[in-house]
Amino acid sequence: MGSRILFATGNQDKMKEIRMILADLGMEIVSMKEAGIDIDIVEDGSTFEENAMIKAKAVAELSPEDIVLADDSGLEIDHLNKEPGIYSARYAGVDTSYTIKNNMLLERLNGVPDEKRTARFVCAIAAAFPDGTVETVRGTIEGRIGYEIAGENGFGYDPIFYLPEYGCTTAELDPVKKNGLSHRGNALRAMRPIIERKMG
Repeated sequence: MGSRILFATGNQDKMKEIRMILADLGMEIVSMKEAGIDIDIVEDGSTFEENAMIKAKAVAELSPEDIVLADDSGLEIDHLNKEPGIYSARYAGVDTSYTIKNNMLLERLNGVPDEKRTARFVCAIAAAFPDGTVETVRGTIEGRIGYEIAGENGFGYDPIFYLPEYGCTTAELDPVKKNGLSHRGNALRAMRPIIERKMG
């Protein structure tokens, strides 16, 4: 079995989160860039799981010795028929800053009361193992869309994702606490025993 985990992302924020959560596996964790892999992957799946599997399999072909993890994540806003969903990264254009994306979503929810602002972050993680098998898990975190952008700690849609039980957005949470609650943290924790079993 490969003793290295290759996470199919170039996103440094994600890599930080992943390294913190999977640190106790005692395995080297590298990004695509660090592994010297640079490919464009067409994510044309219709679910978070399908997109994660497409990514994991594509990278695993180039690095068959590694355990390749890939995630697809996004924000589902109930009032907007679960938009932006699997199009979260591409919403309002790939190169549009999240400040603009967040403001657009706040505008679309203008006048919508609290109880109808329910939303969740979803993260599906696929793992392609050297034996050719692929496993997927899903993690979620439930919350609401706030009324303004708040917080400096998160990235993406974190500054508008409000957690009523904590009285703040995920971008206002301490990073360690956020990892303990986040959709990606939940999915990674679900994947950890699968990796341990495969390596055992």
